[in-house]
Amino acid sequence: MRARPLLLAAGVAALAGEAAPAAATTCDVSPQGVSFGAYEPLSPSQLDGVGNIAVRCDGATSFTVEIGAGGGSFADRHMRGAADDLHYNLYQEPSRITVWGDGTGGGSTLSVTGQDLLVPIYGRIPARQNVRPGAYGDTIVVTITY
Repeated sequence: MRARPLLLAAGVAALAGEAAPAAATTCDVSPQGVSFGAYEPLSPSQLDGVGNIAVRCDGATSFTVEIGAGGGSFADRHMRGAADDLHYNLYQEPSRITVWGDGTGGGSTLSVTGQDLLVPIYGRIPARQNVRPGAYGDTIVVTITY
């Protein structure tokens, strides 16, 4: 099992990940960051984004995906800027109900089986956060266990 940081930014985010091979199976992990685009503090609507983790194995494999809390907690992640924090969270489904996590503190893991899979990550920045313009980012550790 290996963990690599997942980087999130209010503009475009980048993920990095890697999984160690099991005895009979080899998997490659290629995460893609969650892209939120530009955030408008006065907008009454939240800002959603989507990224994914590509997992390609040489045979059908069961694995578990865990995502760390990054800045903050599973209930309230935040990206840091030069002067402010921009609150957001990461979810397992498009309805953005189940918070991604490591199985503790309100965050859930995801168990899947497959050979070539894209595991989506759904992000949301809540509306009307009084933050200054600038770049915001967070580092998230993604762990794939198989």
